[in-house]
Amino acid sequence: MIRLGKELFGICRSITGNGQLKTLRILKKKEKKLKIGFFKTNKRYFDWFLPYEWNIKDAYVKDPNGYKVIDFKNNNLHVVGYSFPIKKKIKKKDLLEKLHTLPRQKNYIPYITSYYKKIWGFCCSENLKKKIISKYRNDDLFEISIDSKLKKNGKMHYGEYFIKGKSKKEILISSYICHPSMANNELSGPLVAMKLIDHFKKKKNKYSLRFIFVSETIGIITYINKNLKKMKQNIIAGYVLTCIGDERKYSYMPSIHGNSISDKVVYELFKRKKINYKKYSFLERGSDERQYNSPNVSLPIGSIMRSKYQTYSEYHTSADIFGHVVTQKGLNQSFNFVKECINIINKEPRPKLLTICEPQMSKRNLYPSLSTKIKTNDTKNIMNFLAYCDGKNNLTEISRLIKIKKSKAKNIFNLLLKNKLISI
Repeated sequence: MIRLGKELFGICRSITGNGQLKTLRILKKKEKKLKIGFFKTNKRYFDWFLPYEWNIKDAYVKDPNGYKVIDFKNNNLHVVGYSFPIKKKIKKKDLLEKLHTLPRQKNYIPYITSYYKKIWGFCCSENLKKKIISKYRNDDLFEISIDSKLKKNGKMHYGEYFIKGKSKKEILISSYICHPSMANNELSGPLVAMKLIDHFKKKKNKYSLRFIFVSETIGIITYINKNLKKMKQNIIAGYVLTCIGDERKYSYMPSIHGNSISDKVVYELFKRKKINYKKYSFLERGSDERQYNSPNVSLPIGSIMRSKYQTYSEYHTSADIFGHVVTQKGLNQSFNFVKECINIINKEPRPKLLTICEPQMSKRNLYPSLSTKIKTNDTKNIMNFLAYCDGKNNLTEISRLIKIKKSKAKNIFNLLLKNKLISI
């Protein structure tokens, strides 16, 4: 994963453009069955408008002596994403107005974008900005150049990998490929997803698995625009993988009501493995779980993370690199955790009642036919078990809810299955 990550790291990605396509083609070399599709730019998708395709070749700021004080080729975070093309000379005071920095993190270059408003700008460290202020005179002229292009009839690419299971029902794994050189925020999700593909494509899975690699927010919106009906029919659980490559505390952003299969499995695994984690409220959402859980979509998708986006100091900066933030150990731990979540969904049956309202149990000799006050514990447990057979609870969850041992829940499960009262 680290090797693949370093191969992808230097590519300048955005929500559209050549960097995105180059990234997908590298992933496709690893997994030949990865399908690469696209959506047309300059089009409306639901309430959003997909902007022109943006590509950049070079950008720099030269001082009066011709020295490049800022060079896009040294770090692709140096340019504000989606900056329009420009080449001219400006005074120092005008340059300073176009420089974005992080005053509290003086050595870091920030990641800044403007997709939907036409601007240009540069990003640099606060220390470099101070150096420019002190070294040059106010009337010194700087040459600024951004060699970019905005293509009206362009494309936004995405990748999709499907592993067919015994059931048409699907587990969705979603990650994004729209940020430039950042290891945790951008690449950790796709790297873990690629290793999951390599693992599960060799297995016999109960549920089908679908992996998508697309731009955050606008990419998911366009994907849902095309696939919503099929997604609502088939997806039973799934996760957004983001900021999942460090070794810090696990974090989880649940689906909107916090009680989906996806949520229950994550909480069960945290408890089973005695993992200390940070549980966030859906009110603190910020990645693609926003779109999956929006009212007219309502898909049961949560986000699995280590350090949640926006909470760690290296987030959206040049310090988000391999070795410093993302490690092989962190990626492997996260891969194993998500793999176990998928295994639990795949392996543990989630019984669903086949009748509407309670079934008539007495005709099956599973309930007393004589109306007395005496009901055995077995009868009570069977009826309680049935009450939670909604297709969303597995045996572990049902045994906990009705306060019986899992071994007893298994016996009831087999009895109900034999009497054709539940499906799995």
